[in-house]
Amino acid sequence: MSTAILTGPPVAGSPLEADLRTLGFDVRTANDAATAAELLAAVPAQERVAVVDPRFVGHLHALRLALTDPRFPAAAVPGALTAQPAARAALARAFGRIPVGAGTAHLTDVLTDTLTESLDREETGLHRVELGSLVATVALTPAQREDAREAVAAVDDEAVRLRTAVKSRDGFFTTYCISPYSRYLARWCARRGLTPNQVTTASLLTALIAAGCAATGTRGGFIAAGFLLLFSFVLDCTDGQLARYSLQYSTMGAWLDATFDRAKEYAYYAGLALGAARGGDDVWALALGAMVLMTCRHVVDFSFNEANHDAGGATANTSPTAALSGKLDSIGWTVWVRRMIVLPIGERWAMIAVLTALTTPRIVFYALLIGCALAACYTTAGRVLRSLTRRARRTDRAARALADLADSGPLAELIAGRARGRGRTGSFLAPVMAFLSAAVLLVWVIFQDDPTSWLTVGVAVCSALLAGAAVARPLKGALDWLVPPFFRAGEYVTILVLAARADVPGALPAAYGLVAAVAYHHYDTVYRIRGGTGAPPRWLVRATGGHEGRILVITVLAAALSPSGFTIALTTLAVVLALLVLIESIRFWVSSQAPAVHDEGEPA
Repeated sequence: MSTAILTGPPVAGSPLEADLRTLGFDVRTANDAATAAELLAAVPAQERVAVVDPRFVGHLHALRLALTDPRFPAAAVPGALTAQPAARAALARAFGRIPVGAGTAHLTDVLTDTLTESLDREETGLHRVELGSLVATVALTPAQREDAREAVAAVDDEAVRLRTAVKSRDGFFTTYCISPYSRYLARWCARRGLTPNQVTTASLLTALIAAGCAATGTRGGFIAAGFLLLFSFVLDCTDGQLARYSLQYSTMGAWLDATFDRAKEYAYYAGLALGAARGGDDVWALALGAMVLMTCRHVVDFSFNEANHDAGGATANTSPTAALSGKLDSIGWTVWVRRMIVLPIGERWAMIAVLTALTTPRIVFYALLIGCALAACYTTAGRVLRSLTRRARRTDRAARALADLADSGPLAELIAGRARGRGRTGSFLAPVMAFLSAAVLLVWVIFQDDPTSWLTVGVAVCSALLAGAAVARPLKGALDWLVPPFFRAGEYVTILVLAARADVPGALPAAYGLVAAVAYHHYDTVYRIRGGTGAPPRWLVRATGGHEGRILVITVLAAALSPSGFTIALTTLAVVLALLVLIESIRFWVSSQAPAVHDEGEPA
């Protein structure tokens, strides 16, 4: 239960108390600041507290945004503020700083404003709600109250609530083909007490059923799979809109929303591969290639964003490439074209669904690989140009995030420790070493007649040496954000090629499971960093071997075992890694350490 303290002159006939109870608050009244402070002290420390001026006039949704959003320790609109347990001590101190005596009436006339300013100065993470067309004000006179009520009546806050439930920036397909009706589905769910987590789970189950339909290998199954995949995407949009509509952000929701999209898409790829196999067409290599490409694309997105998340300097956003992008943004239609070119999740899933229903899995994967490869070239080239022409200072936080995304294990750490101090921070040494680390290994396994040899193990050791050199210095260079993508490409493609060259049934599906488990670990790392809680613990990274350790183990297994034995080893490794990273991830995301957020940064 939350408590709202009304402090100020009472207003007869005001619906404020009823509105606060609608929002789940136990309402108490205080005649003055001292009494309000006593009531605050009496509320259990683990409860949320709101302080509201009885003369408040405004929309119910304005109060909802200010008083019930769980993402902020403190939030305020004119006439109302709230403090969660993390900000309760700061609110108590704000009450304690209010002077008593002659000449202080202006500080207590609108007590909520005085408290808000005090919390703002204390840097407690106070969130001032952007009201837009919503109304929230303190009416000090009957005339002001009448004017405020007319302003409230002129704006339909339910329409505002529905509109703001939709992301302000999204893809063309999602914006024009899904959101116009999914927002109403979100409201329907809210009115029936459904939670975003339940809708997210329903979306996952729908996608898994779609994958099962695709796995039948029949035309009817493919058609059903296409429709179910689209419906899964509708639910995927609905869960975020429901969270924004009802402000039901949660730690579990953050984890589910962050991981289920990838689980749905990659499970669907596997379903298509199984369905194709039933028809005599082996497309496991294409399915694994599609997963590798999508994961590497996302790593490029994540690494670039983290490298520039808090880049400082007056010229941080004045590169010629950024200037050109700004000019193009002023031409409306180019914005949508550029959003569609990158093949975001809405356009991608629509393409997959339509092609599944009308064509074959092989054509689906060809279209997916070509489209995503072109999109990756477009986005990566633009980011490279931005990085080369942008003068910005990369921070220690950004360097730490890139190092965590690199996922270097004990071997690379040992090599980096011996190489530390050589080279210059900010040069191109790190991305060059990372590129060579991946290129040396991939050229060898792709073009060798027999890559499952002990010579490949030696090449893997050389690759690890180069990887260690890449992370020996802080990753603060203009192109150092390319280091994690190079490492991901080297690891994933090596697994793909070695499994394909084994040329035995089950090798590629086993490799698919292994890459899926490792990719989950990398996505989990990304969303922990985004939430501000840091990367997974070092013991987990060391236990999984790091990217260079896994490559070394896999090349040793390929050299030491028969093709069938290698397949069994890949399967075992996939199961062990999946259990290890999933158990630790679930423990983290359901714990109190996780941030109460709902992912807004949907990757392409």
